[in-house]
Amino acid sequence: MANVGIVEDDADQSAWLREVVVRAGHHAEVYGNAAEFRRRLAVRSLDALILDWMLPDQNGIELVHWLRNSVHSALPVLILTAKDQDADTVAALDAGADDYLSKPPNAAILIARLRALLRRSGVETALDGIVEVPPFVVDLRARTIALNGTRIAVTDREFDLAAYLFRRVDLMVSRDSIQREVWRMSPDVPSRSVDTYISRLRRKLGLDGRNGWQLKTIYLHGYRIEAAQTLSATA
Repeated sequence: MANVGIVEDDADQSAWLREVVVRAGHHAEVYGNAAEFRRRLAVRSLDALILDWMLPDQNGIELVHWLRNSVHSALPVLILTAKDQDADTVAALDAGADDYLSKPPNAAILIARLRALLRRSGVETALDGIVEVPPFVVDLRARTIALNGTRIAVTDREFDLAAYLFRRVDLMVSRDSIQREVWRMSPDVPSRSVDTYISRLRRKLGLDGRNGWQLKTIYLHGYRIEAAQTLSATA
């Protein structure tokens, strides 16, 4: 199940979109304007965004520009709008949107496009339940993690956290999302255990750049697995 954001100011349209997304087996977060979306994104992790072009406080293209220059730069975005000229499609894609659909969308096509975005980002895994982020292989069914073919010993809680993060490479994941979606804890309950488990995974899996990946703490936002930019000489 993916967390899908919907930014749409029309109440009837947003209700329909939410129903379509939920029926497809995903969780839907609905926002009525750009400002509300930006406030909630500070604490709520998303795996994909369905974004209306015409919003009351900021147009969708401007919001895409903001996303692409933020800690959420990798968030997949599907623009949904009544604009249907070729020039509009080009403008949306050039701004950084990943896909574009004209209103009113066909529900089946909308979900197919959404699934394609989630597959490309890694959130929807292969049918065999294998997540490959070389040199790591995460087997969701066997609940194992291997590095260069060697299995790494992890606890159940460590595996759940690692699987959640590896399925969202390059996506920022908030502390609240980890507590709520991985460990089924209320985000209102103060907990330093997230930081503890992040540190354990970083150490056990070598997610400090030595294996090509870093598990970074994004101050005031959350955590993200991303490709290492430089390798430490002492790593």
